[in-house]
Amino acid sequence: MGLLESLGISASALNAQRLRMDVIAHNVANVNSTRGADGGPFRRQVVSFKALTDGAAGLAAPLPGGADGLPGRGVGVDRIDTDQTPGRRVYDPSHPDADADGFVETSNVDLVVEMTDMVSAVRAYEASVTALNAAKTMAQSALDLAGR
Repeated sequence: MGLLESLGISASALNAQRLRMDVIAHNVANVNSTRGADGGPFRRQVVSFKALTDGAAGLAAPLPGGADGLPGRGVGVDRIDTDQTPGRRVYDPSHPDADADGFVETSNVDLVVEMTDMVSAVRAYEASVTALNAAKTMAQSALDLAGR
C-alpha cells in the first residue's frame, strides 16, 4: 500500500463518519417533531456503510481485506435508512396532531441511542485522523531520509 492509498482510505472514512454525525444531529434536532416529511411523526434515520472496492475510491492498487474477498479501498455510505419502529404515544388531546382518542405519536428518536452513536462516530473519526497523521509523518520521515 502506498502513501496515496492510505491517505485515500483515511479520507473515505472521515467523509463517511462526518455524514453519520450529520444524520445523528438531524435525528437529535427532530426528537420532538410530530410531523415528518411523510406527514406522520419524524422517523429516525440510520447510516449504512459499505466497503469501497476496486475502482470505487479512485486509488491505484487494490488492498487486501475487503468484504466478500474483494479488494478493499476504504469505506463509503451505502444508504441512509429510515427506522420504521413506532414512536411513543402520548396522551395530549390539546395537541394539533392528536388523534380522535387524544393520543399523539411522537418520533422514534431515543436520545440515549443517538448520543451513543455520536460518541462512536466521533471515536471512529478520531481514529481516522490518527491514521492520516501517521501516514503523513511516515511520508515526511521518508522525504527527510531521501534529502540526506
